[in-house]
Amino acid sequence: MLDVIGVRFKKAGKIYYFDPNGFTIGNDDYVIVETVRGIEFGKVVIQSKQIDEEDVVLPLKKVIRVADDADKRAVIENQTSAKDAFAICADKINAHGLEMSLVDVEYTFDRNKIIFYFTADGRIDFRNLVKDLAAEFKTRIELRQIGVRDEAKMLGGIGPCGRMLCCSTFLGDFEPVSIKMAKDQDLSLNPAKISGLCGRLMCCLKYENDLYEDAKREMPDIGQKIQTPYGRGKVVGLNILEKLIQIEIAEKERVIEYTVDEMIEEGIITTQATK
Repeated sequence: MLDVIGVRFKKAGKIYYFDPNGFTIGNDDYVIVETVRGIEFGKVVIQSKQIDEEDVVLPLKKVIRVADDADKRAVIENQTSAKDAFAICADKINAHGLEMSLVDVEYTFDRNKIIFYFTADGRIDFRNLVKDLAAEFKTRIELRQIGVRDEAKMLGGIGPCGRMLCCSTFLGDFEPVSIKMAKDQDLSLNPAKISGLCGRLMCCLKYENDLYEDAKREMPDIGQKIQTPYGRGKVVGLNILEKLIQIEIAEKERVIEYTVDEMIEEGIITTQATK
């Protein structure tokens, strides 16, 4: 078992584990750590806890120190410098006539590197742009192309539900979302209704998907023939959230409604026989 803390470098970013290195560190404290990008400033979101070695990538980096007021001022200065760097880079992109859209600029804590995030429809030859930026800022330059979901996460906004985007407020990672999830939840397949600001399927389709899958396993399929006390019928409707099944009895020209529990109690279906 290893003693670790969880650190996040952006508001809704991924959580990374570090060795607390003997420091007493609580939630919402800030720490200085070493990452693959260099020395970074991060917020502790998981207090010291024990986890198995196989759950982390070894070797585990140690916390260098708990951040002080000088470190916090340095972060604010970096953010101000990043805004200036954004304007300079945007001008140089226009000067080079590159078909790319600058999204965000970020200084590493130690100012050894500036990262420029951009979107583009295809590959961009930005070698001359990098040379200009390196000459301007006298430090290492990284241009990183990102996708539309990452762009939405960085920029934020209000979703169709009227709330701030999940990806920019609390989602650390993007999970795969498929059109099958919308079908399983009986949602309209109109792209305008099931797509987020990024133009991709909304992340929230994933939230209740397991609930719908579990419920559907207990219920018969639409069109399935079922023997009922009123005669043989066909399933014509399902209300998954309330676990209601509508069965059409052709001989009596009527539709009857059962809950899953009622059908099991009356022996019409069993939990094992529905699928």
